[in-house]
Amino acid sequence: MIKVLIVDDSAVVRKTLSRTLDEYPDIEVVGTAVDPFVARERIAALEPDVLTLDIEMPRMDGLTFLSKLMRFHPIPTIMVSSLTPKNSEMAMRALAMGAVSVVPKPGTQFSVPDVQNVLVQAIRAAAVAKLQPRAAPTATDAPRDLGIETSHKILAIGASTGGTVAVETVLREMPRDAPGTVIAQHMPAGFTNSFAQRLNELCAMDVREAKEGDDIVPGLALIAPGNYHMVMRRNGARYFISLNQEAQVHHQRPAVDPLFDSVAKCAGGNAIGVILTGMGADGAAGLATMRNAGAHTIAQDEKSCVVFGMPKEAIKAGGVEQILPLAAVGRAILSSRVLASAGAVKA
Repeated sequence: MIKVLIVDDSAVVRKTLSRTLDEYPDIEVVGTAVDPFVARERIAALEPDVLTLDIEMPRMDGLTFLSKLMRFHPIPTIMVSSLTPKNSEMAMRALAMGAVSVVPKPGTQFSVPDVQNVLVQAIRAAAVAKLQPRAAPTATDAPRDLGIETSHKILAIGASTGGTVAVETVLREMPRDAPGTVIAQHMPAGFTNSFAQRLNELCAMDVREAKEGDDIVPGLALIAPGNYHMVMRRNGARYFISLNQEAQVHHQRPAVDPLFDSVAKCAGGNAIGVILTGMGADGAAGLATMRNAGAHTIAQDEKSCVVFGMPKEAIKAGGVEQILPLAAVGRAILSSRVLASAGAVKA
């Protein structure tokens, strides 16, 4: 049984979340709190496994409370946020501070039709999450440019729970002329644009939320928009993005498998596939397809994962060539045989 404490200043939201979660036999709402001060007392008394936390609350905002919580009493925490530009940006900061995931607050334009499924899947993932220490990013020299023509090389990354920090870690290692990069991160609509904007500020590569028809070119990383599958297409020497709202895959949209399958078909041995932390099996079959097509494939190791689900399933499916700690993934990409074959200097 997963014990959940709901922290939100809205009585309507607290009742809605409680009523929703009561439908699931493996989840028990052990209590609610109107603000972080009440939450602090109820955490001590009720010992919840998972916390849902609002961003904007009286007396103490959610980010301030999350910072204190991660420092003194770490608990897997899901941010439940209204979709305003300010809150979306704050949600990204919360993920960087140690929150496990973010879901839209019920009643927002992004919360239907599957907010209930998103919330329940997030809680189940949080319950098995292994919280990682959050060290403040240190200033580093800009990654050295590859100095080669990489227009026909592709980097494809898939991630879920804990993936925002993992993706950031990998992309910060990529130089300005890194191969065209496509990323499927499990994240609801309304948050992926803020995620891309945050990465764009931190990385040497340009990073943005993908749009229909975007070209996949060196020095650009494209994030699959929430509620859309993203696949790669090819027209002659041109690689480009196609988006669709076909059925969810592994209860996800965007999902990793459709992206990886399309990269295998279009790029074959000119691709590098990376599967990072996350719950479930999404990406396992697609990474195996990529490896069978000649791609170089990498999985994050168990110790550095928040949830060792997706990498574990990819390893079991035979799709993984290298298993590495998160800190070594970027270097492995840059020194891979795919880039070495194009004349890149190994890192």
